[in-house]
Amino acid sequence: MTAGRIALYATLTVVSLLMVVPFVWMVLTSLKTPVEIASQDAGLLPEHWEFGNYLDALEAAPFATYARNSFIIAFSHTLINVVVASMAGYALARIRFRGSEVIFYLFIAALMIPTYTKVLPEFLIVRFMPLAGGNDLFGQGGSGWLDSWWALIVPGAVTPFAVFLFRQFYLDLPVELEEAARLDGLGEFRIYARIMTPQVKPALTTVALLTFESSWNNFLWPLLVTRSDSLRVIQVGLSVFKTENGPQWHFLMAGTTLATLPMVILFLIGQRYFVQGFATAGLK
Repeated sequence: MTAGRIALYATLTVVSLLMVVPFVWMVLTSLKTPVEIASQDAGLLPEHWEFGNYLDALEAAPFATYARNSFIIAFSHTLINVVVASMAGYALARIRFRGSEVIFYLFIAALMIPTYTKVLPEFLIVRFMPLAGGNDLFGQGGSGWLDSWWALIVPGAVTPFAVFLFRQFYLDLPVELEEAARLDGLGEFRIYARIMTPQVKPALTTVALLTFESSWNNFLWPLLVTRSDSLRVIQVGLSVFKTENGPQWHFLMAGTTLATLPMVILFLIGQRYFVQGFATAGLK
């Protein structure tokens, strides 16, 4: 093994440890007592392992409802993004039509828009949605989509990055596949669904994981568009542990750990395709 490879492995090991440390600290803090957390002499490991913090955190707020809402939103976003973005990516990559290059460059331009600059325009669109929430045809008189599932699911359901990634993968597929399918009498949609899309599993997994993660961890948008406790998501629900006397760190860390576990499990399941998706997309 060369000195360069040893240095590379050493650097990657150090970086990996630095990335794991916050997660380890969060888990260990969730198992401490409030007195131990407040003590300046306390070590990294808990003196008394309080596994009951997790049960108490679950009882302190309706986390089952919050988790259900987060799952519904994340699953809906993932399904819509994978289906619609793959269709758009396929059309931009394999179907020749006037203006396709312009549309693709618009998607590239959309990638450069900072997320938080879009929050206010999206909020106004949701608030003044015509014929929704008591609004008239001109979007006046009611609340639009605010405090509804429409506001939580529709905005941001399809991302420009997903369209771009799918286009890159579809471009790399051999043209012989679709030519053979057309000779067999398949239409364009069946070629997309049955021939081409099964060949881009890394892209499907990558988009699904990124979309689910982004939606599951979204805090600002659900906070802005919902008021009802029945529509609150798990990331917003964690705020119940931030009281006037300060955060209840043992409960907050326990709830955060539980909220993190689904993403860790999903990544472990799909990491092979996830890494392959980014590696392959970077070569095009």
